[in-house]
Amino acid sequence: MQHDTDKAGESRFESGGAIPGAGRAAFRMRMPDDIPTPVVIAAPHGGRFYPDTLTEGMRKPGYAALRLEDRHIDTLAEAVAAHAGAGLLIADAPRAMLDLNRASDDVDWDMVEGGAPADYRKSLANRRSRSGLGLVPRRLAGLGEIWKRPVSREELRERVDGIHQPYHQALGKMLERVRDRWGAALLVDLHSMPPLKRRFPDERAAEFVLGDRFGASCDSLLSGRALQFFGSEGRPAAHNRPYAGGYVLDRHAQPARGIHAIQLEVCRAAYLDAAMVEPSARMPAVAKLLAAFVRHMAAGAAALGRDRGLPLAAE
Repeated sequence: MQHDTDKAGESRFESGGAIPGAGRAAFRMRMPDDIPTPVVIAAPHGGRFYPDTLTEGMRKPGYAALRLEDRHIDTLAEAVAAHAGAGLLIADAPRAMLDLNRASDDVDWDMVEGGAPADYRKSLANRRSRSGLGLVPRRLAGLGEIWKRPVSREELRERVDGIHQPYHQALGKMLERVRDRWGAALLVDLHSMPPLKRRFPDERAAEFVLGDRFGASCDSLLSGRALQFFGSEGRPAAHNRPYAGGYVLDRHAQPARGIHAIQLEVCRAAYLDAAMVEPSARMPAVAKLLAAFVRHMAAGAAALGRDRGLPLAAE
């Protein structure tokens, strides 16, 4: 791990992993020493660093990047964590290179030079690669094939070893550390989504979608608490539809061990400009809203920790 420091010389971020061909870390993480809240915020789709070796192989880099990224969700996550005192993990490696919300074997081997290895066995679990959005995204609506040429097995291995494995190892350690401190930990896996369509003419489309793998990734008290928060703020929210969460929740959520996880999708129109490219003047207000959400959820997670009878941080 590398450490970035502020002007006073105090540690601000640790960086880890490696973006192949870039000479820089794949992610940044920060955990306050006193762990003042039992929440960790992660942004796996916020990476915006594209090495030339990557963009040179893309048919339309600008088009693909904007549609694959959770645009500026890293900026939003950092502001929310700062307001709420939460732990933070931000990917700088772009989703176009490797999708951290997919299993490491969720590969479309037809896009890999030489095809699948001899010992490869197909799995029915989480096979998003069939839709074109596997570990390495292959196709996008309105574009078709993203890449000019296949990825080599060596390139794929470097991406998994440099990005996927260290990111998830770091996230797992953060959650264990928080759980050990508070008795329970809550991961808020932060994503963004295009504006949802209204189902009825007089309906307000959801601005936020809470995913908990249909109850598998967190205690129902936390899901209910999350929906109650947005309702009390007059902000329309949906539960598990159209987004229920993915590999991050499947891998890290262990409610029986006191580690809970939710995926939170934020409508891009709520914090980006009309072109959905840059932060708008609404972003600070959305950051404050989500910081209040984190504090609200932290109280619920802390209560679950007390119920488990494990050591807690001083209140």
